[in-house]
Amino acid sequence: MNQSRLNFLLIGSFLFLLFSCEESDPTGDLPETVAGETIASYQVANESVLRSIPEEYINLARSTLHIAYQHTSHGTHVSFGMFGLPGYTSGDELLFAITNNDPTPGKLDFRDYAQGEYAEAAVDASDLSRDETAFIQTTRNYLDDPANAEINVVMWSWCSINGHNVVGNYLPGMKTLIDEYGPSGSKIGTGSGKRAVPVTFVFMTGHAEADNNIGNLKPGNQADTIIGFCNAGKYFCLDYFGIDSHDMGDTYWADAGDNGDSQDYGGNFYEDWQQTHVAGTDYYLNRDAPQGDVTFGAHNSQHITANRKAYAMWWILARIAGWDGTQ
Repeated sequence: MNQSRLNFLLIGSFLFLLFSCEESDPTGDLPETVAGETIASYQVANESVLRSIPEEYINLARSTLHIAYQHTSHGTHVSFGMFGLPGYTSGDELLFAITNNDPTPGKLDFRDYAQGEYAEAAVDASDLSRDETAFIQTTRNYLDDPANAEINVVMWSWCSINGHNVVGNYLPGMKTLIDEYGPSGSKIGTGSGKRAVPVTFVFMTGHAEADNNIGNLKPGNQADTIIGFCNAGKYFCLDYFGIDSHDMGDTYWADAGDNGDSQDYGGNFYEDWQQTHVAGTDYYLNRDAPQGDVTFGAHNSQHITANRKAYAMWWILARIAGWDGTQ
């Protein structure tokens, strides 16, 4: 056999093995670590940032991600904002199409209040604030159910984070779940007790509390702890506190509450902004379900808070889908 023929066969064999290995991976593993910014705070919670995300990654997120979201009332800022966004401007009805607990081709598979029924008996796992460790086993129960085999994003919301043991319970609990169900996790694979699809876990900070944010185990300090952990591990985090405590001009109000109210500001910075801007042009109306009734996020008297948290959530989803975050 001449040398050129041998080289051709060797190259052909290499390519066959390469593509065979790629096609044989049934898990669609996400990278164990991600490059670039992973914290979705006030800096990205703006429409200008949302509109700068390449549409290919919005489309990819909408068509490939399956999200399980568990929360109580404060968590509605994300879901109501995401449910209202498709009705904002022309084209958004398709670009940000979403369904709630009703997977539909062409729409983001978003499962609101997904995991509550999977809690152990007599344990309140309605959100992270009710029981600081119940979310761990509840998430296992949910992800181990074959009915949820396609879920690849999980997020839990806080009610009040004030006074909770974030360092001792929440952060190690999330790390445990990542080690089990994240890319290369111990429960990812084939066979008994395994699931094929790895999961990206999204961390959250807690909402701001009026004149009660700074100090040991207070919302601002807890947010710093969670963000530091996520930055170190390159984990995605939706920063409720950062969005609540910064106005639309990015000014920080340390005493802000979850509605934009601040004594230091002298009123409500989100209400004031909305009163000088136009619905359908500068902001949109949140809804309680896809194409549902218009409503504010719980504990809000304006639409901006939930708008911003929806922008931040779509930023995270585009990042999970592979966008590098560059403008």
